[in-house]
Amino acid sequence: MRSIERVSIIGAGGIGAAYASKLYDMDSSCVRIITNSERYERYSAKGFVINGKKYEFEYVKPEQDVEYADLVLVSVKYHHLQQAVKDMRKHIGPDTIILSLLNGISSEKIIGDVYGMDKMLYGMVLGIDAIRQGNNISYADTAKIYFGEESNISYSDKVMAVKTLFDKANIAYIIPDNMLRTLWWKFMFNAGINQTSAVLGASYKVFQTVKEAKELLRDAMYEVVCLSKLVGINLYEKDIDDFVALLNTLSPEGKTSMLQDIEAGRKTEVEMLAGTVCELGQRYGMDTPVNRTLLNIIKTLEKTY
Repeated sequence: MRSIERVSIIGAGGIGAAYASKLYDMDSSCVRIITNSERYERYSAKGFVINGKKYEFEYVKPEQDVEYADLVLVSVKYHHLQQAVKDMRKHIGPDTIILSLLNGISSEKIIGDVYGMDKMLYGMVLGIDAIRQGNNISYADTAKIYFGEESNISYSDKVMAVKTLFDKANIAYIIPDNMLRTLWWKFMFNAGINQTSAVLGASYKVFQTVKEAKELLRDAMYEVVCLSKLVGINLYEKDIDDFVALLNTLSPEGKTSMLQDIEAGRKTEVEMLAGTVCELGQRYGMDTPVNRTLLNIIKTLEKTY
């Protein structure tokens, strides 16, 4: 079985930095962060404070020659993905495994079209509750990485190598039997909670306590459920119920990443969420009025910061 000794991470937001800290705690020499020149200077000067602990990671610029990584974790925003694919080029060798932790259902193919789907594992993060303010990141250690091949009835060498690494680094994970359905499951949730929280300016508490907010959330997710049946993934309304139950376990004061983007005046991932829903709706002849409305509202917010 292959062994993972060198991990490169591209994207040092809440998710990327959280998992960088866990890998660093396991072995400070095994992890490095790929970053552009502007961030390189800032990160090198300030480092990161993660859950109250100072971290001085190894930072590398995209143009630097480095040893190939055994594993590349991709945790950038969707609108930065095309640049990230270029920036991680020097880290990709013949045996490198690439694991995307982006939201959505398309990042693996975008990366795989460049480096080969044989290097890819599907992945997502569920339950992370990270808040970033400058170089200070705090998160509750409740998240799990869901990852694997499309089907994981038996584990491939790539899956076993990542599983072994995560066990060593105390990174919680689940390897679903049907990874594609799990990706759509998370996509459904993000299309609901991220977007509705952004337009309502709402923390998780609002969705836990306000009936109308919860109904809007469910309506946005229901369009994804209907689309999933058209493409053969087959989500069900019970999947919506399961996510609402999960939502009720999150910190009431927690905020989605999209709401944090809106509050900070940053570009959101709305094209990856509502944009994809509307595009698939057009392709399969299904109207998606809730997600179309969310798309228009969020793009308006972005243009009027």
